[in-house]
Amino acid sequence: MSEVKTEKMGFEAEVSRLLHMMVHSVYSDREIFLRELISNASDACDKLRYEALTNSDLLAGGDFGISITVDAAAKTITVADNGIGMNRDDLIANLGTIARSGTANFVDQLTGDSKKDVQLIGQFGVGFYSVFMVADDVVVTTRRAGDAEAWTWTSKGEGTYEIAEATKENAGTEIVLHIKEDAAEFLEQHRLQKIITTYSDHIAVPITLAIKGGDNESDADPKIVNEGSALWTRPKGDISEEQYAEFYRHVGHAFDDPSVTLHYKVEGMQEYSVLLFVPTKQPMDLFDPARKNRVKLYVKRVFITDDSEDLLPGWLRFMRGVVDSQDLPLNISREMLQNNPTLERMSKAITKRVISEFEKLAEKEPEKFDILWGEFGAVIKEGIYEDFERRDAILKLARFKSTHGDGWTTLADYVARMKEKQSSIYYVTGTNEAAVRRSPQLEGFRAKGIEVLLLSDAVDDFWLQMAPDFEGKPFKSITRGASELKDIADDEKADDKDKASEGEMATLTTLMKEVLGEKIKEVRTSDRLTETAACLVADDTGMDMHMERILKAHNQLDAVSAKILEVNPGHPVIRKLAEKAAEKGAIDTLSDPVWLILDQAKILEGDPLDDAAAFARRLSTAMEKGLA
Repeated sequence: MSEVKTEKMGFEAEVSRLLHMMVHSVYSDREIFLRELISNASDACDKLRYEALTNSDLLAGGDFGISITVDAAAKTITVADNGIGMNRDDLIANLGTIARSGTANFVDQLTGDSKKDVQLIGQFGVGFYSVFMVADDVVVTTRRAGDAEAWTWTSKGEGTYEIAEATKENAGTEIVLHIKEDAAEFLEQHRLQKIITTYSDHIAVPITLAIKGGDNESDADPKIVNEGSALWTRPKGDISEEQYAEFYRHVGHAFDDPSVTLHYKVEGMQEYSVLLFVPTKQPMDLFDPARKNRVKLYVKRVFITDDSEDLLPGWLRFMRGVVDSQDLPLNISREMLQNNPTLERMSKAITKRVISEFEKLAEKEPEKFDILWGEFGAVIKEGIYEDFERRDAILKLARFKSTHGDGWTTLADYVARMKEKQSSIYYVTGTNEAAVRRSPQLEGFRAKGIEVLLLSDAVDDFWLQMAPDFEGKPFKSITRGASELKDIADDEKADDKDKASEGEMATLTTLMKEVLGEKIKEVRTSDRLTETAACLVADDTGMDMHMERILKAHNQLDAVSAKILEVNPGHPVIRKLAEKAAEKGAIDTLSDPVWLILDQAKILEGDPLDDAAAFARRLSTAMEKGLA
């Protein structure tokens, strides 16, 4: 018999660090390891059940099940299933790395705060590694359905793992945990049964428990220890909040609690059950470009897929849970799901129900809905530009930050606060809320008490292209075109003696345009600035500046358009420049200060300077003169 070849491999450096944190500091509730193993085994059975719909040869006979066997003498716990199993590549992908991408970035986010880190780790889906909290040696033997070869994966959870060929009669996975001395409590029958009842009673395949070498010989016989009925098929009145929460953690591979639970059954022309959850915290893949839907689709309790683009729209991809249809054919393929009219009707009805639940929550528990919006609003707003049918409903639900205060506001509340002569809903966009609040273009609006929406999500620039107004009130960027401030709020209290005269400003703006040339489209006096010397704005017919920067950064624009430079006639520097603009040779003496004004405006916008060295030279010269 030839010698079995064993390969020794190292975990990624970040994985080793993470394992150390999990074992020594992060997880305070060690019993979670069993929940994770059972959940993974249940998923493996679901996957094989689906694959067997089109290839019955994959089934080796017998019903699906999960067995847990304790050997008290050997101090081991064995968790086995007859699910899909793994091949060598699966072992490396699933047990040798964490979540396949972004590991280094993920570990960098860990803070050392146990409470925060356990939530983050749970969001990232690394539950298998919790076994090393209770075991100092783990052996996984597995065979993928349809393959002849079997493999073992062995690790002590330190820095390496080994993979070798193995022998296994049937498809499935067997995990043997060699329990640590300080984790001996998990070798006891009552302790394990309580964990299973607490966390895994809802698992839809039978879970058996057997204790070998214990005081009671009858415990060695496998006994089913979970109820085993699909939770979504039970009456709502029979399900506790704790059971809902545990099912959410199972189906969503999450560690937090659901913030919203939606459970109902539809009967009539279509028949299906829905059990959906809104997480409390953002899943780690929320902004993954793939925008995958994570709701599981079942047909007559048979798992079909957890990756259907048509089950829920992409802007609801944070939802977790199951939809179980009685109308779809049991042997439907993932390809056949695309453009399936039955699934399309289900999707529309479920989406409508989700929006309705959000509307009720917003009305009855506005503070709770505000928290939900803070986590998922940036994703829900994607529906404004890609879901025409529900655009108005989403706009009514939407919450925004504004200059009215620090909290959230609705568009309806904004409209109710509009000034008498105000006809537009004003907004400013940027990369984050703090930066947007510092926008110089806000100064005049704040001074006159005109509210401005502060939009800092990446999606904001895009939905604004598809939703030009709200209930007849157009959206208008305060960084594009004229400010309209004089038309809205009378300026009777303005003290013109603190401003350069119109004649002086006309001379100055002409001079500045001559100095700056094609670098700017126009120089004009601003009524939107009260503190800052100058700012940049886009032309009325131009693209919003932040949107333009986004497109340029993604190579969607060859070059940005020239901007309008607005100058504040009440600012001391502008007043001084206006006084000197009519002097002989002013175009030469004021050239450097004029360029500095433009560069300052660019810096405030976060735009790169055309010539940083020239800016530094001009600034040094100005400082030298000021200190002379």
